[in-house]
Parts: sequence; C-alpha cells; structure tokens
Amino acid sequence: MASLNALVGTGGGWVIQLLLVASVLTVAVIVERVIVQRRERRFFLMFKAQAAGFLDKGDVAQAAAVVEKAEGVAAAILYAGLARPEAGPASVEERLAGGRIEGKYKLERRLWVLGTLGNNAPFIGLFGTVLGVIKAFADLAGSATAGPEVVMAGLSEALIATAVGLLVAIPAVMAYNYLMKRSGELLAETDALSRRLLAALKEVR
Repeated sequence: MASLNALVGTGGGWVIQLLLVASVLTVAVIVERVIVQRRERRFFLMFKAQAAGFLDKGDVAQAAAVVEKAEGVAAAILYAGLARPEAGPASVEERLAGGRIEGKYKLERRLWVLGTLGNNAPFIGLFGTVLGVIKAFADLAGSATAGPEVVMAGLSEALIATAVGLLVAIPAVMAYNYLMKRSGELLAETDALSRRLLAALKEVR
C-alpha cells in the first residue's frame, strides 16, 4: 500500500519524461528504416530491368551474373535461387522461399518498436493522466485552504500526459504502416522476378 501511495504521489511527470524518451526512439527508428528502405529500393531498381530481360529470354546464366554483382536484400533473395539453377525448379523455389524469409526480416527489422509504441503510447499517457488527476485531488484534500484552481491546475498538467502519448503514437503508427507497405511492395516485386526465374527454369527443362 505504501508503494502504491508513493507511485500516486509522483503524479504523471515521470510518465511524460518516459514518453519523451519514447518519442526520441521513435524518430530514430523511423529515420534509420527510411534510409534503409530507400537504399534497398535503389539497389533493386539498378538490376531489375536487366535481370528481368534475361529471365524473359530464358537466359538464367546471364541473369545470375547480373544479380550476383548487385547489392541489397532483393538481389540476395534472387541469388539464393540463381546460385544453383541446375538443382531444378522445386529446389530453386525452396531456396527462394528461404531467401525471402531472411530478406523480410532485414526489411522489417526494428519496426516492432514503432508498432509497440503506436499501440501502447496512448495508454501510457492515459496512465500518467490518471496519476496526475489522483494527485491533484489528493493535494486538494490535504489542504484546507486550497480552492478549485488547485485542482484545475493539476488536471491541466495531468492531461498533458495523454496529449504527449498521442503525439508519440500517431507518427509511430503512420510510419509503421508506411514502412510495412514499402517493405511489402519490394518483396512483391522480388517475388515477381522469382516467378520469372522459375518459369525460365521450367521452360529450359
């Protein structure tokens, strides 16, 4: 009971500080992931057209040579299948699936931070508001000379925690959805090239 009273007595100030730290973490993750995904998109566009052209012609060896020299997650996924085309379409398909899992992990790394903060920051802010409200009424009850303005000031300060929670959550959710969409688009385009590779292998056989 004593520890609970001590927690309530702190108000919501420490919650606001926690949310400010979370906002810095959110910005850092967003910036890092945007840079990574733009770089991956650039790498993909550098070899996409050339590799697709060779695959459409059934020239798997030339496509493999192009992808081997390329950088990025998409190139790594495709090269997982192009490295041993003689193993047959079924084996290549499994290798592509394995490469895709690894690539998906690299593209979506740290996005769980944005998802977690986006879902929970409003509740953390609300928790701070509740603590602030309790403290405001406790201060009013503990002072015989205090008037309603004491409660109003405490409530105003307490509501800041909810506002900060929303300020953290909204950008986090928007960035999470955007980055997941970009990641899905890159993987979908890579899958399209993977299908062309499998089609080329089946035609050769």
